[in-house]
Amino acid sequence: MATSLNKVMLIGNVGRDPEIRYLEGNSATGAQTKVATFTLATTERYRDRSGELRENTEWHNIVAWRNSADTAEKFVRKGTSLFIEGKLRTRSYTDQSGVKKFTTEIVVDNLQLLSPRRPDQEDEQGAFQQPAQPAYQPAAPAGFQPRAEQPAPAQPAFSGPQAPAADEGSDDLPF
Repeated sequence: MATSLNKVMLIGNVGRDPEIRYLEGNSATGAQTKVATFTLATTERYRDRSGELRENTEWHNIVAWRNSADTAEKFVRKGTSLFIEGKLRTRSYTDQSGVKKFTTEIVVDNLQLLSPRRPDQEDEQGAFQQPAQPAYQPAAPAGFQPRAEQPAPAQPAFSGPQAPAADEGSDDLPF
């Protein structure tokens, strides 16, 4: 039996505000399913043979469902830096003129904000809300450092060995 893997990991910047849609859900409950679509740009920088700095930007179509769509609706805006983990999906559709077209999308499994939140992203009580995180969070790619990380607290300076207190030598240890 052959195994396969369809996994995409991207770090990039959002190209446009997410478009939020609601799809018909279960007719018995009337529940609707939320979906968010937006673009993500990833840029590769390299030097060509002449030593000139070059950039190659790829645009990816991102599709986020349910909880990831909620997070996208609340916190993602044009320019937001994101880590996206998901899978490739290619689908076809017929445009308005009757021509069959194909598109490739990344369906989100994990969406993590890398940009700090802006003040306009407060909830009704004026407090910032953390996006819901999945219980399982895989390790980030090697060398990945989130931008919003706070510096570690300063450690006290090492002052060298301390002289034993007067009562420390009175124990029963043989050494």
